[in-house]
Amino acid sequence: MKALKIYQSIFFHLFITFIFIGVSSCSASKKLCVEQVLIEGRKNPMGTNTLIPSFSWKLGSKGYNVVQTAYRIRVSSNADLSKQQDILWDSNWVSTDQALYNRYEGQDLLAGTTYYAGVEVKDNQGNVAKSIVQSFHTGLLTEADWDGAQWITKEKLPDSLVNPLPLSSSKLRIDKNYELPVFRKNIETGKKVISSIGYISGLGHYELLLNAQPVDSAVLQPGWTKYDKEAYYVVYDLTEHWHNGKNTIAVMLGNGFYYIPPIKGRYQKHKVAFGLPKMKMKVVNRYDDGTQETIVSDASWKVHRSPLTFSSMYGGEDYDEHVLPVNWNAPDFDDATWDNALLVDGPSLRVQETEPVRIIERFAPKSVNHIEKNIVMYDFGQNASGIVHVTMKGHQGDTVRIYPAELLTDKGRANQKHTGSPYYYEYVFAQDGEASWRPRFTYYGFRYAEVRLLPAGEQDIQIQEITAEHIRNGARQIGSFQSSDTLFNQVHTLINWGIKSNMVSVFTDCPHREKLGWLEQLHLMGPSVHYNFDAERLFAKSLSDMRQSQTKEGLVPETAPEYVHFDWGGDVFRDSPEWGSSSILLAWYAYQWYGNKALLRDNYEMMKKYMHYLQGKAKDNVLYHGLGDWYDLGPERPGFSQLTTPGITATAIYYYNLKTMSQIADLLEDSAYKTYADSLQQEVYRAFNDTFYNEDAGIYGSGSQTALAMPLYMGLVDEVDKDKVLANLIKDIVDRDTSFTAGDIGHRYLLQVLQQAGRDDLIYAMHNDDTRPGYGYQIRQGATALTESWAALPTVSNNHFMLGHLMEWFHTRLGGLGQEEGSIAYKHIRIAPKMLDVVKQRAVAYESPYGTVKFEQKQDGFHVEVPVNSKCTLVLPTSSDYQINGEKLAAYEHRLTDEGTEIQLGSGIYDIK
Repeated sequence: MKALKIYQSIFFHLFITFIFIGVSSCSASKKLCVEQVLIEGRKNPMGTNTLIPSFSWKLGSKGYNVVQTAYRIRVSSNADLSKQQDILWDSNWVSTDQALYNRYEGQDLLAGTTYYAGVEVKDNQGNVAKSIVQSFHTGLLTEADWDGAQWITKEKLPDSLVNPLPLSSSKLRIDKNYELPVFRKNIETGKKVISSIGYISGLGHYELLLNAQPVDSAVLQPGWTKYDKEAYYVVYDLTEHWHNGKNTIAVMLGNGFYYIPPIKGRYQKHKVAFGLPKMKMKVVNRYDDGTQETIVSDASWKVHRSPLTFSSMYGGEDYDEHVLPVNWNAPDFDDATWDNALLVDGPSLRVQETEPVRIIERFAPKSVNHIEKNIVMYDFGQNASGIVHVTMKGHQGDTVRIYPAELLTDKGRANQKHTGSPYYYEYVFAQDGEASWRPRFTYYGFRYAEVRLLPAGEQDIQIQEITAEHIRNGARQIGSFQSSDTLFNQVHTLINWGIKSNMVSVFTDCPHREKLGWLEQLHLMGPSVHYNFDAERLFAKSLSDMRQSQTKEGLVPETAPEYVHFDWGGDVFRDSPEWGSSSILLAWYAYQWYGNKALLRDNYEMMKKYMHYLQGKAKDNVLYHGLGDWYDLGPERPGFSQLTTPGITATAIYYYNLKTMSQIADLLEDSAYKTYADSLQQEVYRAFNDTFYNEDAGIYGSGSQTALAMPLYMGLVDEVDKDKVLANLIKDIVDRDTSFTAGDIGHRYLLQVLQQAGRDDLIYAMHNDDTRPGYGYQIRQGATALTESWAALPTVSNNHFMLGHLMEWFHTRLGGLGQEEGSIAYKHIRIAPKMLDVVKQRAVAYESPYGTVKFEQKQDGFHVEVPVNSKCTLVLPTSSDYQINGEKLAAYEHRLTDEGTEIQLGSGIYDIK
């Protein structure tokens, strides 16, 4: 047992170290270093949407109590920053500890141009550090910057069929099967290319090849948007892809969410049709003789129908070798019989600032089951968002069809009944031989793949290799959690797979039947996500999607980008305050996490417009519409709120929005709006309590856990009644043998209120159990990703994002990670771990905007790391016997509080016995 404990301690320390290997680059000889510079929130960004970029950086040091005292930024048109004549901005030394979002204040920058930057920093201990030279490329900000590049396509969708927001009840069908296009453009280069920058947008998605080779490994480029408002383009450095002589630019297009093809016999969730796939491209080549050439998409490009004979986000993808030879994208291919591209209109464009979607992990089959001669079932062991990559050997006319699924039927076959059916991948051989293929422009949530071999003749088809390829947004993993509690570790992994499988260019609900950006997840699960992934740019995009989807009346619909107007049962699946309020709450939370005030400024008008809309919907200052506590645990099949009185969740969120808007208005110096929000807030407070509070019973509404937790968290309970309402909440939990009933909306607030009351013991008891619906129960039922229902029902999604709120508790309570009140971007960290006597070991880490924070509870004490330019209040159980790095506690500022011993730490690494 002693050996096991030693092993566990070593494991925790190694885990937390290796998760973040490479984050710190300071050598022992360097007392201060600039470890990372971000320009517009990205490393060396290819494309910015502004000519006034911001600069942020992280510092490293082996010292203690290190704080930045001044910085200097220089921006140049030359990578050699010593050439003074090329300097466009020298901030000179600015005395401040501000290391985040320092704006450019130099000469006007040009669009489509590469610039270079360097950051120097002084600290409070007399050290000076200099970053390596950074680069950034400004984007194309106006139509003129595209130099005449035009949108090109193969075929135009008739205006009468364009429908950017179909009703969910729409019966309209498009009878024609429109072919997907591929494009070619031959370019002769007799000179050496010393620089080549390409700008491309392909809608819905594209694959760009130069001389038959993909230019990058990203998939589903660009990210999806509200295409009638704007679309994204991506910038590439293509310099190394050019050959001397003849070169070929080739582009494949897929439908994505730009157009959902209505093919009979394939799943179709909705009928959105912004248009048919199209692309726009500009390439700027600079040659060694000083000349420059600009290549743009126009009618001279050649177009042909694609070997992708079907591609749908909801139905799958088919590839037919008969359509084009494999070298169609190579310079030696003769495209004389191809048509010229058709010119069409397209949306306005912005640089894609989020990380692209990539293949992140690959899974080999864990087991193989030959159901029939030509039907084989593969189990990859993990339910994840992704595609299937198959290497196979076949003969002319043979067909291989693959059905992915997250569950199996009673007969061991792929079960798509509740995740969108039929969905499959199909490959048709045009000749005898081997093929290695993966679908390009679609994906599904699956653990299993049913492969059906459909030979054209007597010879067998051979599957030589098959792999499940998990795709997700490329946002880095920046946080970790491990503990000595095995079940909690499994639960963290379960929730993490729910996040990873629903983090693409939108935070989706599920990776199969809908793939829609349901918004309540963002403010409820955002806190969990930010502790684990570098999601700032993705959160910013989500807010942009809300702006683009907001109606003229001010409604922020429940999904964004909004691709379908759900009109079942009126507008209940379109207009729910608990969902639309992400437009306010996510922006506020993200500002506190990252310190970027643009998250508030850019969305402020949307927020005010939405609040005006809610005020108009209120009846005597109470809101009654919406979904309520979706998927709570009641006696019936989960769905609409069963236990909580209608209006409580909507009005509580409305009140919370007003409190938040008051703070935002104050920060943005809008005193008039702050006065308005404060006044309306008081009216809503009175109306809520008059309508829902039963003073004699000390409960709100039905007295459900959600009905009691939300008023407590939002501050809607009078001071004299708080203890009574809290006692009733705790009684309900205890009377249910520490079971919870809260659903999608209420569960996070239930956890938050219990935390604030110091009842982490109840949270532990409620969730450290696998015998009743909850996280452990899902694992016991065989789930490998978070499921849509607490009971892991096979009749709903088994890879969903919305119920993972316990992950936040792992990081903020077991791990103790948080901020002191008033701190922004973890400038002043607070580490106050709970349950130290129950969970004997835990290790958490988080890469904050200032650097990596770590806390580890070990057998003989604690390990803490505080990044440079931050400070930390560490709260440990009451004791005066702590030794910190061998020194007595008296050497550090500290005090005794009700929580324990508060110790003030500057930056550095601390071992505490």
